Amino acid sequence: MNRKENISDFHSRHGWEYPKNGQFNVYNREEFSCDSTSLPPNRRDFYKISMITRGTGILSYADKVIKIDKPSITFFNPLIPYSWEPTSNDKAGYFCLFTEDFINQSLKSESLSHSPLFKIGGNHLFFPKIESIELLKGIFENMFLEIRSGYAHKYELLRSYVQIIMHEAMKIQPADTFYQPVNSAERITTMFLELLELQFPIDSPTQTLKLKTAKEFALQLNIHTNTLNRVLKESTGKTTTEWIANRIANEAKALLQFSNWDITQIAYSLGFEYSANFIIFFKKLTNITPLKYRKTLCTPISKL
Repeated sequence: MNRKENISDFHSRHGWEYPKNGQFNVYNREEFSCDSTSLPPNRRDFYKISMITRGTGILSYADKVIKIDKPSITFFNPLIPYSWEPTSNDKAGYFCLFTEDFINQSLKSESLSHSPLFKIGGNHLFFPKIESIELLKGIFENMFLEIRSGYAHKYELLRSYVQIIMHEAMKIQPADTFYQPVNSAERITTMFLELLELQFPIDSPTQTLKLKTAKEFALQLNIHTNTLNRVLKESTGKTTTEWIANRIANEAKALLQFSNWDITQIAYSLGFEYSANFIIFFKKLTNITPLKYRKTLCTPISKL
């Protein structure tokens, strides 16, 4: 799987130097080469809210492909791979980029946790009505003023602006002009496997899995747990839990073999609060304890 594009890479792709002036930045699309720079299908390590007021292009994410030929607003998070292909030289609008450091509990409140900014499945593209467009344009213009201000609490205010944009989008009917339709079961299976794989590899002992259960995956995909289990069982022969367990076990093997982390660190990074539970889990799937697995790999082969 391709490496995530970081926020500095994104700026370089458009001929800009990343300003490094904080956890949040906002831009005019006119200032960027949005009409001539294609974005390849990939994940990014930052959040993005983009509003197109003028211009056309083709947006792809997950299994969806949609032609944009009117004002729109899109929401993307680091778990969503997407691509953009401009189809006109005309461009106008805004976008803001922000990192995980900008996110706080207020942005992930109970209501907003189901917003298009944080969901994986569902809709991330919306076509606002004229009154919404004017309101959103005003919000982005306020962001420009605030990001350049010396106000000590400007990031709190910027978070409030982001919240308003998210709420406004939640009131808009989702886009319904998708093409290249696929079978529903195939779509669910593809999105689940993609979402599962996006959590790996684990690069640091402080990094932990965000999604560990069938219920958590189903919630992100906007479907019932029973539906997800049924679809995966019918299309792959494995249940959701089996897919998750096998992928975690494979990651555990890689960490045991290629890292110097202790068992407790590996257990924590894979979502186990107690290393004893990880040991039981690993032995159940591999018939060997993690420590014995590591020792076996590290035992030198005797020369004949």
